[in-house]
Amino acid sequence: MTEHPHRRRRLARGTLSVAVVLALSGALFAANAKFARSSDEARNPEDLAGLTSGEVARVDSLTTQVDDLRGEVDALTRAANTAAGNEIGAPGTGFLVEGGQVGVTGPGVTVTLDDAPQDQPGLDGVSPDVLVVHQQDIQAVMNALWSGGAEAMALMDQRVISTSAFRCVGNVLRLQGQVYSPPYTVRAVGDPERLRQALELSTEVSAYRADAATVGLGWDVANSTELDLPPYAGATELQFATVPDGTTILPGLPTSAPSTRSTTEGTESVGTQAGGAESAGTRSGSAAGAAPGAQRGVTTW
Repeated sequence: MTEHPHRRRRLARGTLSVAVVLALSGALFAANAKFARSSDEARNPEDLAGLTSGEVARVDSLTTQVDDLRGEVDALTRAANTAAGNEIGAPGTGFLVEGGQVGVTGPGVTVTLDDAPQDQPGLDGVSPDVLVVHQQDIQAVMNALWSGGAEAMALMDQRVISTSAFRCVGNVLRLQGQVYSPPYTVRAVGDPERLRQALELSTEVSAYRADAATVGLGWDVANSTELDLPPYAGATELQFATVPDGTTILPGLPTSAPSTRSTTEGTESVGTQAGGAESAGTRSGSAAGAAPGAQRGVTTW
């Protein structure tokens, strides 16, 4: 039988079409598989340590940019006030120090708190909560140091002021976008003897020290002849603020009308400078010989 030329052409075109469809289908399947693989890696990264390190570096870079931009805004604000004839007197050194706008160098103390070793003997029946440093423990130390006359303070590597706040997330500490693990260090510039005495007199700090002696929580207080605290790197703008009637905020500014007190939503203030008032989440010490953690009133982070 003689095969017609047009029949051969149809068979060739059909074979070519099937080949093209198969090739396109293979490329589509490969692309989908690659996309799914990259999506899984993004959702469940294998190198968590590298991811965390990269994000911390990114936060540091963005913080530096924010500081630079804040400096530009301050300079432009001063220039605008000068052009408008609103001359504002320069704030005093005390204002700059308390506001964290300048670095502070001087004598002081460094307090270190750390979790207790989990594998030490003699911990039968002791709650795991007792073996870790809690938010209220750090607050108790900082409040005691403020009451002892601390002129400036830093938690880990960051300066803290009256509106600073930190949060507990799991067993780590978050402060101004940074995440920290124990041991935790608090540095305070001031008279070392007065600062040490304030720590000794604090009921809440004494409760922590009692657990440190019982279950091995880390506790160390070291004098320093020269501590170097950095300036405050967080935002200083307040949505609400209040002062007593007739109080001068800065030299050259009119007295301010009262409004609502500034708060930091969802956080605990750590910059309290009001004579060591009891922090949220803490309780006064109980009788001697109480079970570990009873005096601290520890709670799960």
